Order: sequence, then C-alpha cells, then structure tokens
Amino acid sequence: MENADESSGDTKPVFPASSGGGVFPARPAHHENPLQRKLTNDPKTADVELASVTEGGDYDERDFHKKQVLKGWTLAWLSYQSLGVIYGDIGTSPLYVYSSTFTSEPSYEDVLGAVSLIIWALTIMVTVKYVFIVLNADDEGEGGTFALYSLISRYANLVRRDPHHQNMVRMQRYATDDLQKPNLMTRNILERSTFMKWTFKVVGVFGVSLLLADGVLTPAQSILGAIQGITVVNPNLNTTTVVGVSCAILVFVFLIQPFGTSKIGNTFAPIVIVWLLFNLSFGIYNLVMYDASVLKGFSPYFAGAFLVRNGSNGWLQLGGILLAFTGVETLFADLGAFSKRAVQISWLCFAYPCLLLSYIGQAAYISRIPSAYVNPFYLTVPPGMLYPSLVIAVLACIVASQAVITGSFQLLSQIMKLSYFPQVKVYHVSKIFHGQVYIPIANWLMMIGTIVVTAVYNNTTALGEAYGACVILVSFLTTCMVTIVALIVWRLPIYIVLPVFIIFALWDGMFLSAALSKVPHGAWFTLMLGVVLTLIFVLWRYGKEEQWTAEESDNVPLSRTTLLRDNQLVLHPNLGGSTITPISGLGIFFDKSGNSATTPAVFLHFIQKFGASPEVIVFFHLRPLSVPTVAPGERYTVSRCHTYGTGTGKQPIPNCFRLIVRHGYTDEVITPDLGILVLDQIREFLARESPAVKSEDAAKETDALQRAWKSQVIYIVGKEQLRIARETNFFRRMVLMAFLWMRDASRTKIQHLNVQADRVVEVGFVKEM
Repeated sequence: MENADESSGDTKPVFPASSGGGVFPARPAHHENPLQRKLTNDPKTADVELASVTEGGDYDERDFHKKQVLKGWTLAWLSYQSLGVIYGDIGTSPLYVYSSTFTSEPSYEDVLGAVSLIIWALTIMVTVKYVFIVLNADDEGEGGTFALYSLISRYANLVRRDPHHQNMVRMQRYATDDLQKPNLMTRNILERSTFMKWTFKVVGVFGVSLLLADGVLTPAQSILGAIQGITVVNPNLNTTTVVGVSCAILVFVFLIQPFGTSKIGNTFAPIVIVWLLFNLSFGIYNLVMYDASVLKGFSPYFAGAFLVRNGSNGWLQLGGILLAFTGVETLFADLGAFSKRAVQISWLCFAYPCLLLSYIGQAAYISRIPSAYVNPFYLTVPPGMLYPSLVIAVLACIVASQAVITGSFQLLSQIMKLSYFPQVKVYHVSKIFHGQVYIPIANWLMMIGTIVVTAVYNNTTALGEAYGACVILVSFLTTCMVTIVALIVWRLPIYIVLPVFIIFALWDGMFLSAALSKVPHGAWFTLMLGVVLTLIFVLWRYGKEEQWTAEESDNVPLSRTTLLRDNQLVLHPNLGGSTITPISGLGIFFDKSGNSATTPAVFLHFIQKFGASPEVIVFFHLRPLSVPTVAPGERYTVSRCHTYGTGTGKQPIPNCFRLIVRHGYTDEVITPDLGILVLDQIREFLARESPAVKSEDAAKETDALQRAWKSQVIYIVGKEQLRIARETNFFRRMVLMAFLWMRDASRTKIQHLNVQADRVVEVGFVKEM
C-alpha cells in the first residue's frame, strides 16, 4: 500500500480504512478517539493507531483481547500443568535420537561429536532461540507462527480484516518518526508490495499447516517409539501387534481430549515428571559408571569436528540429531494455553537439565558399548530398572501426543480469528486459564489421520524422516518472522537484529538442508499435507475477502437507508422513498456487525422486501470476549438509533434501539427467555434516560415497548446467499465454488438458534461475488 505520509516524511499517523484499500488522514486532536488516549501515557500517543478507529464506529476497551497475567501459586500451578502437556514430545526424544542418527556402531569420536551437537542444539534452538527470544513475540498472549503473522499485521497495514470484527482488533502501528530508517524501509516494503503481503499470508498459514501435519505425525511417532520398546523384553513381538497396540492407545488419547487441557495437564504432569527424573538419574548413573569423558561434548569443537570428519555423511546425520528438539515448536504454539513465564520456568528449572544429562549419560554408555545405539534408552537403563522404565516410557509417550494436539487447537482458533478457516465450534475448557480450548472436529480428524499414518509407516525411523523436516522448516519460518517482529514491533536496531538472524538462519539452514534430503524417503508426506492445508486456508481467506467486497453495498448508515417524515419512518429516496408501515410487536434484528455507523443488513432487506417494520425495533448484537464471564453491569450497552428528518437535522428514530451484549465463553445469552432480557434492558435504559427527555415522551415509549412485547416478539435473522457473477473466469469460478461449498457445509443452521422456533423470521438475500 502506498503511504504518502511516510514517503514525504510527514509524522501524522494514518488510520486504515475499513475496506482495507486505503488510508485517510488522522483526526485533529479534538476529534481523537478517547480510547486512543487511554492506551499509553507516552506523549507520542497520537502516533499509535487502532485498526478499528473509523468514523462513527463503536469502540470500547472491553472489546479488545487482553493478555492474561498470572503470578504466584497460580503461575506455579500453570508451570506444573505445562509439564504434562508441552514436554511430552521433546521429552521422549531420548528414546530414538541416537538410533536415528547412527546407522552402524559409532566410534568414540562420533559419539562425542553427536552428544556435542545435541547439547548445543538444545541450548541454541530451544533455550536461547525459543525460550529467551521467540516466546516474547506473542500476540496478546497467543503463540505460533500465525500469531507472529497476526502480530506483524497489527504493526503494519498488511491484511484486510473482517468488517464485523475489526472493532475488536488493537492496531499499534508506529508513526514514521518512531522508526529508524532500516526499520521503516522494512515496513514500507511489506506494506507497499502486493507480493510481500501475499508471501506473508502464505508463510503464516504454511507454518500452521506444517504444525497441523506434525499433529498427525507426532502422536504416531511417540507412541510407536514406546511400544517398540516392548521388543526389548519380547523380541518375538511382530510389527502387526506393535501397530495394533499403538492404534488402540492413539484412540484413547484423542477420546480424552474433551476433558480439557487443565485436567489432562494435571493428570499427565506426574508422568512426565517421573519420566524426566528417570532420564536424569539414568544419565547420572551411566556417566559415573561408564565414561565421564563425554562431558567434553560441552565444547562446540567436537560438534564441528564431527561434521568436518564425516563430511556428507555427518551432514545427513543431522537429520537424526534434530529429533532431539522436535516438539520445540509446541513451546510457542501452546503459549495461549499456558504463559511465557510458565514455559520458561518449567523448561529452565526442570526439563532442560534432565534432558541434557539423559543424552550425556546415553553417550557415556554407547562410547563403551557401541551396539547400544540401536535402542539407546532401554539398553542403557540401570540393572533392575527395565520394566519400570518401560511402563513410564509408554505412559510418557502417550503424554507426548498431547503437546501437539493442544497446540493444534490453539492454532486453529487463531486462524479462525483472521478468517482463514470456517468458524467451527470451539469450546473453552477452563474458567481460570482463558486460552485453553478444545475443537471437536479437529480432534476427530487428527485421530483418523494419525491412525492411518501409524498403520502405513509402522516404525519410528520412517516416521522420523517424515516429520523431522516439518519441525525444522517451522523453526526456520519462525526465525524469519521474529526478525520482522524485532524490526517493526520491538524497533531494535538492525545492527543487532541482522547478526542474530544470520546466526539462527545458518543454524536452522544446516538442519533444514539435512532434513530436506529425506524428502523422497517420507518427508514428502509432511510437505504435501502442509501444502494441501495451506491451499484450503488461503482459498477460504480469498473467498471471505470476495464476500466482504460483495457485502460492501450494505455497509451504509441509517441516514442513507431511512428518513423521518412527520415522525414516521420512510425509506430513503434512493431506495424508493415509500412509507414503512409499523406492525405490532417487538422485533429483534440479529445484527452481525454491531456498528452504529451502518444499517444492519437484515433490517435493510426486511424493510425493502416488506415495506414494514415492527412497532419497536431492537438491533441485537452479540460480542464474544475471550474471558469466562462478563459482569452483568458491564455486559449490556443500549443506545438509540438516529437518522435525519426531512428538512431537519439528525433525530432519534422513535422506538428504535441498539443493544450490544458482551459475553464470555461460559455465558449463555441466546435462551428462550431472550425476549424478556431485551425488554428489561430497553426498559432500564428508558428509565435511566427519562430525566433527560420529556416525561410524556418517555411514558409513551415505555407504554409502546410494553404493548409491543405483549403483542408478539419476533426474532429476525438474515440468511445470505452468495452467487458467482456470470462474467467470472473459469479458474476464479472454480475457486469460489469450492469456497461456497465449504461455507454451506460449515455455516450455522437456523435450528441451532435457541429461541422459540415459531417466532423466528429468516430473511434471505443474495449477493454476487
């Protein structure tokens, strides 16, 4: 998008227009939105913009998503829960890292090089990159690659937002003078280049797609790894039995998801704690009993020597080393379910030291008994601990599936907010921790996919090749996007950002190149699944943008659809100018946008089709907030609707009100008693307003309201049908047909509206795309 203010050096902020296609100058100081002044006490407040600041809109601080801040014992409890969800995947990697790295008995030098690479991979990739840097790039508490895209789009004008929800998005785009020249150039490139905008759209959802593909592969990898351990006790166990048992456990894992993240985390945390303590103690035992010299692996020299000595083979072996940090992306993806501090505490204080000593201990054993590499965990357990460790390993691998499943729910809920996926049913599963969600359709589809993958691949080596590429590719995309965040959100100098980016990009690239070499051997499945999901997400987003364009003709103020003539509502001359006949009853029109600047589409089409309207009109808008409940005193906002009288100025429309209901995810608003709720709120509003109006007028309106409610209450909902224009070319027609099929399959049906069915009126209207 071309921005004249920036190219000219003008420091006046600009506000994105609701259509997403342009900008208009900031209001003078005396017209500044009051919310804007409340956001910060910085004297440069006028340089911070809100996407929702458009003429005539309704804005309230309550509507913005707020990051949940936890402290004390609640934070400790959440850290404990995170152990039972996040670390199952990365925590069970000691089962198969060395067996995936070596293909024959390794030499002492190779063992030392491998453990050095593992130590520094956990330190650089997990601790430094994710725990200390990436976790800070959250979008109002949400994590994952799409949260990075969403965060960047709030600080740069990159994305067109749903007109119905844009009021609930906080834009914080810095003015020109607040950015250093390299940072400003970076933002200009992003905003002015259509190619860059589309690149960010695709990269953002491609990262989500890869993690969802990971959500299919990780449970299979983890549980197969555990069940294959049984072959240590019984070598005669065949592959069919291993796969059958694994599939049965997978079904169980997905069946318990409706219980919610908190309950699952509380239940699974002791298992992960015991598992990691086993790894810690086994590592210390092997280190003391076999070869403490492997501690030299803390020197990065041995990692470099390993790669130099083994050449191309050493490079290919990096594909096995990277399995040591598979699951790292869930630390960030699950951020919405937990918190930055909870993840940092649980990793640094417990998981990190346990895993380091586990790999070092295994290396100490393998350096003396090289054949142990084929089953590095079970063959290195101390005497008498095989059966207990087998039981805990199986349980821990069941937990390992949980991290990516929970992360998948978080990511899907994010992409739905930016209209990249249909609005499927999302359940919030905790009143204490607001970000924990469960999505049924995702759960069951992932279960089917995981079982199919388990049956097809049937061993951890093949699966490791399939999903190792997914992990490191997501990590590389995260590196690139966090670099943009550092420049235009954190406003760090480029001489700090660039060297850090180069270090992590080279580190990611080293592992990525090794992982991509396995594309023909199984990784193609992950990439193919990621591409298919990306196409679905981008297709839906493209269709939604076309839908918003088609609906723009209805985004007009009441003053351009209706007028008052002798206190009687009439259609605007542009719409025919006919008189609107009042009919007895209270009409509740379900308004999608809740914006007082526009006429609800369902009302516009109702009065156009019938030339009549209920005696008392209420534009009813539901505004869901990301909190468990909204206090009754803050839940309802009632206002009058205004239009212009013929030959006079702006006037309130008699008996026409707008009711906005803010509600949390545990609040039930749409009930058979909805009519009584609306009646009570309008009546209370009139009682509060009566001192400011003539007493006889207030009494008339109160009597009209009571009379209308006694007569009848009708609920008017809109049903929009979209039609593809005849002149549309073939390719675009095929894309829009696919979108319309998905829309019809996922849209909420009228019978789901929990009010008396015989009082519902459905107004249909057609829009051309």
